[in-house]
Amino acid sequence: MRKDLLVTGEIYHIFTRSIADFQIFNNKNDFLRMQQLIKYYGIKNEMRFSDFIELRIVQKDGFNNFFEIISKDKVKLVQIIAYCFMPTHIHLVLKQLIENGISSFMSNVLNSYTRYFNTLHKRKGPLWESRFKNVVVRSDEQLQHLVRYIHLNPTTAKLNNKLEDWPFSSYKEYLGEVNDLTTICQFSDVLEIKPSLYRKFTNDQISYQKELAKIKNLLIE
Repeated sequence: MRKDLLVTGEIYHIFTRSIADFQIFNNKNDFLRMQQLIKYYGIKNEMRFSDFIELRIVQKDGFNNFFEIISKDKVKLVQIIAYCFMPTHIHLVLKQLIENGISSFMSNVLNSYTRYFNTLHKRKGPLWESRFKNVVVRSDEQLQHLVRYIHLNPTTAKLNNKLEDWPFSSYKEYLGEVNDLTTICQFSDVLEIKPSLYRKFTNDQISYQKELAKIKNLLIE
């Protein structure tokens, strides 16, 4: 059990990385798997994800269509406000909706991805650091800057030149460029987002965040 119990109704920045910064997302399929996992395990579901995938294939239905069917009237563990996946780690902004919701959600997601990755690469053992880190979000301003920070991660790490070029985050959802069926996040009740203003809000910070990253590296070295 975690020493720092997470409070229902609060919003948290959740962060976890792979053991020894091992690269755990190597291609589009790996990232897509994690996107599907966080959507699937956001609800209280007794069916393992692998069984869900097999059933979906039998039903000859797309992931999002089938998810809509099985998720009706299910209890939500968390509200996913934002996310960004990097080659060695993941960022999530989550609101806990029921007691122990975030811990259950993270356990299901990380364990499921570990099974997928280990099977694919014929390896054994843990994939993630022992505990995910969490920081409570205490104000609207903090939440705005946090969401921008995680959306800027790929550009800061020089994985892309434009934020729009990184498909493994919720950035395009914030720009209104994802249809309702494929959305993962729900943020309209906690953030007032106007796509054109949010694009400017993030892009104005790119150079500054890159400079901060350089300074951080110098201090660490």
